[in-house]
Amino acid sequence: MKIKMFSFLIIVMAFSSCIKKSVEGVVLSDATTFEKKMSAPNVQLIDVRTPEEFAEGHLPKAVNIDVTSDDFETRVTSLDKEQPVMVYCKMGGRSAKAAEKLKELGFKNITDLDGGFSNWSNENKPIEK
Repeated sequence: MKIKMFSFLIIVMAFSSCIKKSVEGVVLSDATTFEKKMSAPNVQLIDVRTPEEFAEGHLPKAVNIDVTSDDFETRVTSLDKEQPVMVYCKMGGRSAKAAEKLKELGFKNITDLDGGFSNWSNENKPIEK
C-alpha cells in the first residue's frame, strides 16, 4: 500500500511540474481568441522576440520589444498600464516571462498568446513582414 501511495505521489509531482507556470492576472489565450481581442480599442500588441525574428514575420500592428534586451523594462514604461497589453513570442516561454514582468511593473490587463507565433502561423492567421 505504501509503495502504491508513494508511486502515485511521484506521478502527481511529475505531472504538475510539466504544467506551464501561470501568472495571476495574465490571461493565456488561444490564437482565435487572441485575434478577436487584438481588434479591441487601445490594445497594445507586443512581440517580445528578437528584432531578427520580428523581421521574418509578425502579427499585424505589433511593436517589437525584445524581452531579452537590457532595455526591456525601460521600453515598456512607454506603454499605458491601464490599457490592455497583448504579448507573444515564438512558442510561449519568453512571452510568459514578459507577462510576469509586466504584471510586476503594474500592468492591469495582460494577455499571452498560447503557443506563440508558431501556433499563430500554424492556424494560418495573418502575418506582416
